[in-house]
Amino acid sequence: MSESIEPAAATADADAATATAADAATATDAAAARLVESSPLDGAHVLLTGGTGFLGQAILERLLADHPTTRVSLLIRRKGNVAGRDRLTTLFRKPVFRSWRERVGEAEANRAIAERVHVVDGGLDHIDSLADDLDIVIHSASTVSFDPPIDEAFATNVGGARVLYDAIARSGSTPHVVHVSTAYVGGTRKGIQPERSLEHAVDWRVEAEAARSARTRVEEASRRPDVLRRLMGTARRAHGKAGPQAVSAATEAARVDWVTKRLVDYGRTRAESLGWTDVYTLTKALAERVAEEQWAEEGGRLSVVRPSIIESALSHPFPGWIDGFKVADPLILAYGRGQLPEFPGLPDSVLDIIPVDFVVNAVLAAAQRPPAPAAPRYVHISSGASNPLPFHRMYGNVHTYFTESPLPADAGDIAVPTWNFPGGRAIERSINRRQIATAAAGRIVSKLPSGSTTRQWQDRIRKAGRDLGSLREFTGLYRAYVQSEIVFDDEQARALHHELPADARRDRGFDVTTIDWDDYFQRIHFPAITTLTRAFANRSKQTPGQQKILPVRSDVVAVFDLEGTVLEWNLVEQYLWLRLAATSKSRLPYELGSLAVSLPKYLGAERRDRGEFIRTFMRRYEGVDVERLRAIVDGPFGDAVRARLLPEALEQIQAHRAAGHRTILVTGTIGAMAAPLEPYFDEVVAGSMHEEHGRLTGYLAAPPLVDEARGAWLRQYAEHNGLDLAHSYGYGDSHADHAWLSLVGNPVAINPDHELYRLAQEGRWPVREWHRSRTAQRSAQRLAQRAAETRSGRTGTDHRSDSTRRSEPRTTAAPSTPMRGERTTGDEIAGRPTAHGV
Repeated sequence: MSESIEPAAATADADAATATAADAATATDAAAARLVESSPLDGAHVLLTGGTGFLGQAILERLLADHPTTRVSLLIRRKGNVAGRDRLTTLFRKPVFRSWRERVGEAEANRAIAERVHVVDGGLDHIDSLADDLDIVIHSASTVSFDPPIDEAFATNVGGARVLYDAIARSGSTPHVVHVSTAYVGGTRKGIQPERSLEHAVDWRVEAEAARSARTRVEEASRRPDVLRRLMGTARRAHGKAGPQAVSAATEAARVDWVTKRLVDYGRTRAESLGWTDVYTLTKALAERVAEEQWAEEGGRLSVVRPSIIESALSHPFPGWIDGFKVADPLILAYGRGQLPEFPGLPDSVLDIIPVDFVVNAVLAAAQRPPAPAAPRYVHISSGASNPLPFHRMYGNVHTYFTESPLPADAGDIAVPTWNFPGGRAIERSINRRQIATAAAGRIVSKLPSGSTTRQWQDRIRKAGRDLGSLREFTGLYRAYVQSEIVFDDEQARALHHELPADARRDRGFDVTTIDWDDYFQRIHFPAITTLTRAFANRSKQTPGQQKILPVRSDVVAVFDLEGTVLEWNLVEQYLWLRLAATSKSRLPYELGSLAVSLPKYLGAERRDRGEFIRTFMRRYEGVDVERLRAIVDGPFGDAVRARLLPEALEQIQAHRAAGHRTILVTGTIGAMAAPLEPYFDEVVAGSMHEEHGRLTGYLAAPPLVDEARGAWLRQYAEHNGLDLAHSYGYGDSHADHAWLSLVGNPVAINPDHELYRLAQEGRWPVREWHRSRTAQRSAQRLAQRAAETRSGRTGTDHRSDSTRRSEPRTTAAPSTPMRGERTTGDEIAGRPTAHGV
């Protein structure tokens, strides 16, 4: 019996041991399950900073979707006239919240937002007060630029942390603070970076004060006379033709840029001198020290989460979710656009990328596992240690994607380059050589006459310069990240992940070994960041010859410049024609020689100031008989002017008049010479010359109506006549026209000179090529005849109401208009060369 009992007892003991082990495992799983099912987040009051940012949006969505009893206070600053609560309304329309809103329904989503989300008005520069019942604080706000001015970086990252921890202490709350930092706070190091407090002796208070005072010092230096004289000289050479206010504005813009660049250099240099890659990582490291000193050392519970390069979501809220371009994306897209022929990365360097949903899950997991007071915990959320991505593999993915799915361009799909990784020094030398060559080409083209061909050259040179600038900028910004030899230890992160229950790890975990990088990039990330780019590139574009349909309205004006816009004839050519018509043969050699000798003076004046050119050149009319000039203008000169009108200009004028718009010709030349064009416009505004005893004195009767003077006139004219400039139109060809073209809502650059073309491209203004041609001559003749008939009242319908009907111009009937290309009696004078010949 006893023998039979002993085996039974042994079996019972074994069963008991097995049961104990099973109970222990069950208890562990139950504890893990409680972490999710009944976590510190349930019923908690959470303060979230940076909630409108990329990571903050995703954290907020998870809190609302997975923790229905959690209350959230969002620190949101006013932005201009938009209050924090209004910014919150806009925030919840973003795609990150779409799945949650669809799942619970709009009514429930709106109720949850109203009851559970509270806005704390303020920013990291000032927080009035916080609630006294905060359980968890998630601090994710910071500047995200690598190279901001040093004072801005310190104010946001270091000063913001100081303000936040001061406010928490004043509130009386004792929350667990999750401080979101970056994995790159370790600085320029090699090898394994452990998950622990940083070892450095940098005094954040001293550095913050030095950064703040740097702004004062640089601002003072920017106002030194020698600096301002240099900036004014450059602005005057570039913008003098546009007017004195344009020069002043350009000077001030250059001064502000001078200050910004120096403060950026201050930050970059100071960071490098202390052992960090840039001012962003320096200030994030010092912000950690603020958290340690002002919270952890005061007995608070602190978790520091250090993500690496955060990119689009792997799965939640949906694969590829991203809010704007992030750290690596500008580099990826620049490669796809063919702007990076080479790059100074190390092929074996680890590019540490982490999907945003992994970071969110880690932040919330850390929030649910508070460390002991005064014993901060540090967690790297990174991929380099457990699932490394060498830079050459990343390059291979980018090359494959853009080879198979190239970005579109006007000339066809963009072919991407092949990188050979020649090294940073070789690339730097190549950039220097190409920038010198591009600058030289730009200077040469700027001296050539403006035309369609030179504008194409300008476009190519500008694109080359832009691409080289991007390459230099990316080289500077990303060198430390694509040449990094640091690996971030993730032992704490792996432990935190395994504390989650097994059934929750798939949705709320952050095990980076589950990421298939090739699949992530090809199927998720690259399509996500190229979607908006492709949408932009494939937008329906207005073809060069396509014109907008003009809306019918009577409260707008269409203002046209004369020479180069409506008339293919400049002041020098007009003067020469008149002199040939009125000067005897014996005086011709003297007149031509005098003009040739004075041309350099006139060209110099034209480059500097349009008004100066007009004043200088019109002196040549000194002594001209006024009556004789009028007779020539009314006769052959008028015919010659009309023969040189641009057909597209006449068509556009006619289109504006048909739409009920007031059409005005504004010119700096004298009214007598613009008289032949009066029938085509509702109004002609021109200059006049001083007369004495029936002859011109060579002096203007008033300052010429050009550049900023024309802008001042246009403002006053619109006010007096009740016109809406925001919906009005302007047509000009010269840099001097920019001052007034920028006042109207629909500016158009016609046959622009080099500088106006550049400004038009920057402002995305339409650019039109209007030319004379024999095929367009008959159209021009018909339009001119129609204008004459409309003025004489024989045909046409006036769409304007009596209250808005224009007063008729001084000349009511248009003279007959010659066919374009035909000689007129004014073109050919017996015994003299024709104007065409001259």
